[in-house]
Amino acid sequence: MFDILDPLLLIKTVGLIGVFAIIFTESGLFFGFFFPGDSLLFTAGLLASQGFFSFPELYFGSAIAASLGGVLGYAFGEQVGPTIFTRQDSFFFHKKHLGEAQQYYERHGIKTIILARFLPIVRTFAPILAGVGKMQYKTFLIFNVLGAFLWAFLLSGLGYYLGRVVPDPERYILPIILFIVVLSFLPAVVKFLRTRRSVR
Repeated sequence: MFDILDPLLLIKTVGLIGVFAIIFTESGLFFGFFFPGDSLLFTAGLLASQGFFSFPELYFGSAIAASLGGVLGYAFGEQVGPTIFTRQDSFFFHKKHLGEAQQYYERHGIKTIILARFLPIVRTFAPILAGVGKMQYKTFLIFNVLGAFLWAFLLSGLGYYLGRVVPDPERYILPIILFIVVLSFLPAVVKFLRTRRSVR
């Protein structure tokens, strides 16, 4: 058994194809939110700098996997979302949520699709909600791909760069990953605190 929260061990266990599969799952399947996408991609970049695999293969493969995961998430939301939200109101579901999702993606869809790529958990559900909200597919596709390639480049590129310039980088991988996790959740925490402050 391996610990899915240990990106270094996980990558060495599943290999490059496994990295792509995890990124695909995290990017659009509703149960993929618990995968450590940011730290996984950063660690993979670091390992690429040490010759474990090719950086171009890592970058393009990860970007494509993330893009395809987003497309699957959109399709799931488009097909299943309306069915869920048109059933009888319950504690978890209300018909008004579908209309709210549609309005939100009409106003903020482009920004949401790109920025969500850099937010854990949010990046899993953003494509699904875009499908539920009936965001124009062509617009979603363009910015889903753009966000995926930008995210893959920044995270894997950072790992690759640090792996090239820092001696024995595996010694520092745990504190760096912790820093990335904190940094990833920081925007959501700041927004939450601002929302609470404005409510008071």
